[in-house]
Amino acid sequence: MTQAHAAGPPRLRIGIVGTGRVGAVLGAALRRAGHHVVAASAVSDVSRLRAEALLPGVPIIDVPGVIEGSDLVILAVPDDALLGLVEGLAQTGNVRPGQFWMHPAGRYGTEVLEPVTRAGALPLAVHPIMSFTGTSVDLARLADCPFGVSAPDQLRPVAEALVVEMGGDPIWVPEEQRVLYHAALAYGSNYLITLVAQAVELLTLAGIEHPQRLIGPLLGASLDNALRLGDQALTGPVARGDAVSVAAHLHAIAEVSPDAAEAYRALARVTAGRAVAAGLLQPQRAEALLDVLADGGPR
Repeated sequence: MTQAHAAGPPRLRIGIVGTGRVGAVLGAALRRAGHHVVAASAVSDVSRLRAEALLPGVPIIDVPGVIEGSDLVILAVPDDALLGLVEGLAQTGNVRPGQFWMHPAGRYGTEVLEPVTRAGALPLAVHPIMSFTGTSVDLARLADCPFGVSAPDQLRPVAEALVVEMGGDPIWVPEEQRVLYHAALAYGSNYLITLVAQAVELLTLAGIEHPQRLIGPLLGASLDNALRLGDQALTGPVARGDAVSVAAHLHAIAEVSPDAAEAYRALARVTAGRAVAAGLLQPQRAEALLDVLADGGPR
């Protein structure tokens, strides 16, 4: 390690394996905090351009070279490629005992780093809970961004300190709950995008110009209410048990988008169950509603 100054915290030599949208931004954030990004690897022209933009002056070299000169190795590769990469690097003797090895994958904790941990590496799992563009815009967005952190107990302060230095907010995630943690985030974020896109398409098919102007304020208020009130924020025909309105919705949607009608029906079933459990919908009113939702098509 190098020292920024006598009284300052240790400054790390950092190597970035994979300069995709996440890796290049995390490297830039740590560089901004005073660490030294000594090398990076890139497999595509787009990755090279991204590295040149976010990490100017950092040499682009092969993976073993990136690892050799680093105190902290960041493995920013797709989730499905991570285990194979780690195993291959461990088998070919690319690990230096005492190195920190960190990945930003949400699905995994430090268990995926076990092959290099056996060779003396110090494992960290630091997942930024943010959608990345791979541009300098992301650096500003890292301010107060939550990071899901998992690490051995003795390394927890190191992982959390790195997150704070990047401007983020470390949130501890138990190792054994990483998959459920990641599934919940994907469920909320990815499917929200699908839901909004479908709603915009339906409004467009209904002849509404600039549908984002209608749906933006509504969805913003709904998200705020849901975060504050949970199921108590439910409203609309499903929460009221208005089976006639729901049947009409299904019929209208099915005429223009069978896929959206299927999604509406599935979400309405889940919503009805939660509304009953929350005491917002009486079971007897839910029966007619569930009959409509159970049919092959609305009456």
